[in-house]
Amino acid sequence: MAVSTATESFLGKRIPRVDGPEKVTGQARFGDDLSLYGLLHVRLVLGVHAHARITKIDDSAALAQPGVLAVITADDLSALLKSPPTSRAREMLAVGETRFSGQPVAAVVAESEAAAEDAVQLVDVEYDELPAVLDPIEALRPEAPAVWPDGVPGSKAVEDDRGDPALRSPNLADHVAYDRGDVEAGFREADVVVERSYKTAIVHQSYLEPHTSTAMMDPLGNLTVWSSTQGVFLPRQEIARALGLPEHRVKVVAPVLGGGFGGKGILTQPLSAALAIKYGRPVRVIYTRMDELQAANPAPRMFINLKIGARKDGTLTALDARLVVNSGLYNGGPLANSTLYSGAFYRFPSLRIRGYTVVTNTMPSGAYRAPGGPQTMFSVESTMDDLARELGMDPIELRLKNASGEGDPMPNGRPWPRIGLKQCLEQLRDHPAWKDRERRPNEGVGVAVGGLFGGLQSAGAICRLETDGSLSIIVGSVDVSGTNTGLVLMAAEALGIEPARIRVVNADTDSAPFAGNAGGSKITLTVGTAVVQAAGEARAQIMTIAGDQLEVSTDDLEIAGGQVQVKGTPERSIGLDRIAQLGTANMGKYPPVFGQGRSAVEERAPGIAAHLARVRIDPDTHQPKVIGYVAIQDVGKAVNPAGIEDQIHGGVAQGIGWALYEGIVLDEEGRVMTGSLLDYALPTADKVPPIETILLEVPSRSGPFGVRGVGEPPVIPGAAAIGNAIRDAAGVRLTEIPMTAEKVHRAITASPHLHHPTSDH
Repeated sequence: MAVSTATESFLGKRIPRVDGPEKVTGQARFGDDLSLYGLLHVRLVLGVHAHARITKIDDSAALAQPGVLAVITADDLSALLKSPPTSRAREMLAVGETRFSGQPVAAVVAESEAAAEDAVQLVDVEYDELPAVLDPIEALRPEAPAVWPDGVPGSKAVEDDRGDPALRSPNLADHVAYDRGDVEAGFREADVVVERSYKTAIVHQSYLEPHTSTAMMDPLGNLTVWSSTQGVFLPRQEIARALGLPEHRVKVVAPVLGGGFGGKGILTQPLSAALAIKYGRPVRVIYTRMDELQAANPAPRMFINLKIGARKDGTLTALDARLVVNSGLYNGGPLANSTLYSGAFYRFPSLRIRGYTVVTNTMPSGAYRAPGGPQTMFSVESTMDDLARELGMDPIELRLKNASGEGDPMPNGRPWPRIGLKQCLEQLRDHPAWKDRERRPNEGVGVAVGGLFGGLQSAGAICRLETDGSLSIIVGSVDVSGTNTGLVLMAAEALGIEPARIRVVNADTDSAPFAGNAGGSKITLTVGTAVVQAAGEARAQIMTIAGDQLEVSTDDLEIAGGQVQVKGTPERSIGLDRIAQLGTANMGKYPPVFGQGRSAVEERAPGIAAHLARVRIDPDTHQPKVIGYVAIQDVGKAVNPAGIEDQIHGGVAQGIGWALYEGIVLDEEGRVMTGSLLDYALPTADKVPPIETILLEVPSRSGPFGVRGVGEPPVIPGAAAIGNAIRDAAGVRLTEIPMTAEKVHRAITASPHLHHPTSDH
């Protein structure tokens, strides 16, 4: 290995993931690996009705089983809970009635996992079934029955919008309205208008590790919770509020996380904490895979009506969008994001956007990688593709002609910062997969764009020089997607010290500087900014001590190979280990090297992606399969190219799942019919084609080195690109995802002019 020099740049290096060795050797410890003396195990009894009164819970057979301590209901926890059940995490067990099929109604507490699992099947719950509100469109009617008779918890007050009847619905939880210009005049000016209605499915995040939380109360009244979570500070806050504890009495520790994709926030932590207090013993609550598919917090179903007008030359004139988010039992979902997505990526002189979040007696929704992005951009990019066909234009040229750029207003009136949308489209236009695409029987090519506005949240970081000459970066974030490797490279760049000498410590809430949940593709931007500041401060302290020891100005010093040396005279040097020792010595004159960084980034750094999919449709079964893929992404600065490519590959695979396979299906009574991986289809390895990735670097104006969030944009364009490829191959437009073989077959057979998938050619 070559010795690093003082001028070497570490950004863009392809280094192994810093968490790689412990994971490939099986040394990583996940939430379920924690071993505590006296640990109790909990499994959940799930309700079977979308809405029903709980009339009796017979736990006698369960309690007769060896090792079973108790069957806990909401009544048993009421004395411990100090906040109203206004969210999924705060209503740990159903109070009096179930309001979605799969809602936990009881918790079996046992000495072993096996005993708890067996006993769950023996708990007999009797119900009086009640009317349920299942259809979100019907639920938006003013005369619809109320899911919450006393008002939707956490709903936002809305003003009447020109007599919009949906605003009088008892099930309306949130509303967004954007207006620009004269929409009706815009459509009158249009030579072509395309209008479509789209539906998307409930989609589970499908992480490898299910939700798990372990809690323990010590004799002094301090609660520790180990949780599979994407952040530690938000769960601490929610646990403290739910149980009426001071936050400083609650410590949250995040073990290695086995995937999250937005779904690992708050769910099982308050229940494990409440039971730990009740029993005075460590308690673990874990979801089974079937629990996950029936009772977790998947991405919501959405209904989108979209109308776009354009002149003959391709200039867009107007947009009219109506979006309905079915957030399930509680107010949630990505309405704010989705309404922006619908009108942000293209320049619309006039637009009207109306968004509604509606509650129903179905499972509560949560975040899933780029919340609202795959659903909304499926509708926008499908409509743009059909508009290009109506106009006789190249689909990429239509997008380029109208693509938003720096300074253009988003639907909320705020200007876009610098983005690389046009650069991504230009790169895709000139790529051989598009430019030289071949017409082949039963095959089609489609393109689509997407992007993430990017999250913002304050963060802190600490950089400490150790006595062996290494440096520790201490942060409060959770490494969900390889962000620690990027933070190492950023710290190395700021310090001028090779990455091998740097480690990242993801600390608990007692010892970490603040960081938000890992979501919104914000950790590299926000925590990274704090890390660079802390590393810069530590470097200045190192140079001060070295300058004093070597009796030279700090301007005459450089760092290379673990030494601080005089420029041009490398033999005059002092090791980083010696500097650390001087800062920690008894009776020493130097303070320890301890850099601190704080960030409050004010400007977003959106990430943009443009994708191309080639799809083959089986002429006999009409099963679509993705056989080729190109993903181009503006990453601002490719701090860790290997990690970014990993993120793109994973995002594309999930996009294929959105497009062709995944969806939680409910029956007419609101029960989950896809409650196991035997029924819930995921894209297996043979369904994911080779993926070509191209990283563009259009530096953002915020954050260090021009970085952008990269984790979420890769999932957004997938469903739309694949849908457009199906349209190209089969001549039919599918407006509902997933686009299964059955739906493709129905669409083709319903089109009398189509006799085989390639007749459109």
